[in-house]
Amino acid sequence: MALITWTAEQYGTNVGFADQEHQTLFGLLNKVYDDATGGAARGVIGASLDALIAYVVEHFAHEEKEMMAKGFSGYERHKAEHDALVGICADLQKKFHAGEADVTDEVGQMVKSWLDSHIPTFDKAYSSALQ
Repeated sequence: MALITWTAEQYGTNVGFADQEHQTLFGLLNKVYDDATGGAARGVIGASLDALIAYVVEHFAHEEKEMMAKGFSGYERHKAEHDALVGICADLQKKFHAGEADVTDEVGQMVKSWLDSHIPTFDKAYSSALQ
């Protein structure tokens, strides 16, 4: 079962690239979550985790590039939010591959919570600047 489902009402920014990338990100997050909570092999979970984190880094870089290009005033605060999540993800990724951590329901819920807060608060704020 999907951990998170993209809807325009809840997550739409009216910025084409962002909405498309968020939908892809949600799909990758759901894959990791399903693998981890469905009993997939550790190697499968690790590959899904690596794909998700690589995509998150790519997506954040794209958003940041667009915000800078348009002179979005909330850039610094937004980037700090991104950097904090990337730090958490990188730590989890390192510990997972070292056998010191697992991807659990709690991890999935934490990322979902972050997205539930970040997209409506931070990403929707750049909507008019990036359209």
